Amino acid sequence: MPLFVIPYPIIDPIAFSIGPLAVRWYGLAYMSGILLGWLYGRYLLSRPDLWNGKPPMTISQADDFLLWITLGIVVGGRLGFVLFYEPSYFWANPLEIPAVWNGGMSFHGGLLGVVIAVYLFARAKKINSLSLGDIASAATPFGLFFGRIANFINSEVVGRVSDVPWAMVFPGAGDAPRHPSQLYEAALEGVLLFTILAIATYRYKALTRPGTIFGLFLIFYGLFRSFLEFFREPHLGHPLDIGVLTPGIVYSIPMILLGLWLVRRAQAKPAIALQ
Repeated sequence: MPLFVIPYPIIDPIAFSIGPLAVRWYGLAYMSGILLGWLYGRYLLSRPDLWNGKPPMTISQADDFLLWITLGIVVGGRLGFVLFYEPSYFWANPLEIPAVWNGGMSFHGGLLGVVIAVYLFARAKKINSLSLGDIASAATPFGLFFGRIANFINSEVVGRVSDVPWAMVFPGAGDAPRHPSQLYEAALEGVLLFTILAIATYRYKALTRPGTIFGLFLIFYGLFRSFLEFFREPHLGHPLDIGVLTPGIVYSIPMILLGLWLVRRAQAKPAIALQ
């Protein structure tokens, strides 16, 4: 037991109510991440200098894409959690699958949902799919940051038992103090990842080589997530929880490999002006 334990700041998961309608911090966090990501994507498209010419899509098309990517995040994230983490539970309780307000979203499932949304939208609008993927990737750290804050508020995805001075006792997770792993993830997957992608975007003009930002996102998210799995409570009973491996690490390995391939492929081609 550590000498000092930071009290967990218990926050009502309901931000406010309007009559019978309860608005939860969880929903507000996801909404904030999506809206800020959308605004950032619009900003990138307003900077022709970042694209070495004409951006790959219009602001109006970015506005249309907002609905597509929102559906990809929510549907993919929820189905990913159901299929990747708790299939037996939801098989026995199928009516709880739509209850996203209770928490339970998978990043890897959300990523697949976004990739599908990017592919379908790019094909429908005749847009370079890798460039659209770059925009979506550059904006995603906003959602990751607020999503992890939502996890913290909901006291879910808790950390492993620890004696570090900043350990916290999370409601519903026993009496032992634990790593506030959600805050670690908000810092690395949100703040640091955004910083890395921003440096690549503004200093190295990575948007002129389609697929670079998407690849870097996959690499660094996969590395950060794999590292942080050693601070998160393991998903006990999951078939991929083997030795030092966890589901999060196993699902991240293909991301890292795909990201390396995308970056290498993009850098092997000359910078282009997208028309």
